[in-house]
Amino acid sequence: MEVSIPFPKPSNTSTTPFPPPLLLFLSLLLTVVSISEASFSPCASYSGPVKPTTPLLNFLERVQETALRTFGKPKFDPKLYVDLSLKHNLSDSELGFDKLVRSANGSVSVTDLSKYMVNYFECAGDDLVYTKPEDFVPKPSGFLPKVKNQEVRNWALKVHSLWMHLSRKVSADVRKRPELHTLIPLPGPVIIPGSRFREVYYWDSYWVIRGLLASKMYDTAKAIVTNLISLMEEYGHVLNGARTYYTNRSQPPLLSAMVREIFKKTGDLEFAKECLPALIKEHKFWTSGIHKVTIQDAQARNHTLTRYYAMWDKPRPESSTLDKEFASNISSVAEKKHFYREVASTAESGWDFSTRWMRNPANFTTLATTSILPVDLNAFILGIELDISFLSKVTGDYTVSKHFLKTSQARKKAIEFVFWNAQTGQWHDYWLSNSQCKRVQTWKTSNQNQKAFASNFIPLWIKSFYSDALLVDKVTKSLRKSGLVHPAGIATSLTISGQQWDFPNGWAPIQHMIIEGLARSGSKEARSVAEDIAVRWIRTNYVTFKKTGTMHEKYDVERCGHFGGGGEYVPQTGFGWSNGVVLALLEEFGWPEDLSIDC
Repeated sequence: MEVSIPFPKPSNTSTTPFPPPLLLFLSLLLTVVSISEASFSPCASYSGPVKPTTPLLNFLERVQETALRTFGKPKFDPKLYVDLSLKHNLSDSELGFDKLVRSANGSVSVTDLSKYMVNYFECAGDDLVYTKPEDFVPKPSGFLPKVKNQEVRNWALKVHSLWMHLSRKVSADVRKRPELHTLIPLPGPVIIPGSRFREVYYWDSYWVIRGLLASKMYDTAKAIVTNLISLMEEYGHVLNGARTYYTNRSQPPLLSAMVREIFKKTGDLEFAKECLPALIKEHKFWTSGIHKVTIQDAQARNHTLTRYYAMWDKPRPESSTLDKEFASNISSVAEKKHFYREVASTAESGWDFSTRWMRNPANFTTLATTSILPVDLNAFILGIELDISFLSKVTGDYTVSKHFLKTSQARKKAIEFVFWNAQTGQWHDYWLSNSQCKRVQTWKTSNQNQKAFASNFIPLWIKSFYSDALLVDKVTKSLRKSGLVHPAGIATSLTISGQQWDFPNGWAPIQHMIIEGLARSGSKEARSVAEDIAVRWIRTNYVTFKKTGTMHEKYDVERCGHFGGGGEYVPQTGFGWSNGVVLALLEEFGWPEDLSIDC
């Protein structure tokens, strides 16, 4: 299913048949999960594909709702209840649950529900068990050679040691009786983010891998990719995370970037070759069907881009009680379904949640992620195309390499046309028309969201843009003037909303992508700015670690040494991608002996 804006297709482009070697690779694309064309109409904005749920999830959502009514809101985490594993089969568990005596509002006595939970459920997280990574050593040879400051080196070794604490493997019980668990069995060991995030997450894994590579843990890094590819093969896309409630959406697609970075470190041609079919499948998933959008310019030229669009129109099981509460004032069933799809699509973006996705920043129910062409997502797709071209070339498939190089050139032009704003020196998200039933939608500069978001600078992470010296100069100046750079890093936005992907929070992946793009550009000025931001970010991570004894999911960029807050759950520690980014930045920039690490 394709959403084309405008919907009439131009009668222009001619096509050339693909040569036989390329057909072999393109045939892999047909294995991607099919989405019915009839399931979505451009004029039926609330319709769209929906992945089926499971009886176990339906039951756990009932338990979640009863727990909220029984235990109350303070410290209530809805995700806990859909991460529980059954001790008995589902029918017996439901029977026991239905026998509980309920009050008029559906609550159960705290004693009765607590006793039921102990009798019928394993603890959340018991479906994964600790395992020591085989390639972990306390002090790896050649670890962070540019770090000359002993205090920083000692801390970096502590961060390195956290891989031991975050390493898990799927328990034997999950493999023996998968129907009792929401955890999806994976073939290899995993690195989890930490705290409430007890399972593998897709885009987190890229920065986990960058840290593992700095830690010389190449086998563990490869195992993560193998796990993600197994999800691709089973479900047709890499899931948001390795739980059955995540099958209806993905996350920012960075699988190819993981493979590229591992290849650059190891030179493992066989590994790269084995991964390529999955990378091509993923490209197809993101560039066709519900994710594909075509914009036409004033010269009737087509520009094909990508959006987030979850295959779901119900409350997210892991946050069902929260989603229902937000939707409680929406009277129309169709509008509720639309809202739930927007919530899930925003979760697919990884930026859950931010005013970036809202028509009205003051009203959470105005989320409209499916009506936005995101700058960063399309930069990631461009990255996939460049990665496939590069990896195909080094593994000897020049036909596929040339095809994806040509595809990347077309996407680069689309990004330049739709997102780039020469006046601001930034790439801006593009809002689609409110009325998707219009026969023709004319591209307008006014449809660009000109508010400052860190995502406006993410395309600089991609070689097509960081290799352009004049562009880099303009974007660097724009970043400096944007108001996003603060004493402890880059803010996600300038809006104070209480959402975790807004001000004053800064996130490890955002820092890393912008810093790395600036540093790789070859510009002395850009690298100087990159190093300055890296120092700020490393410092706030260190001082917060010194104060709390942990690494955190997000940080307050206004105050060095403080972790972030906001959002739908309490601040988390651990923490996979924060650890990975600190190690990657120290590997790139080091730390001089005479430079203080304190704020």
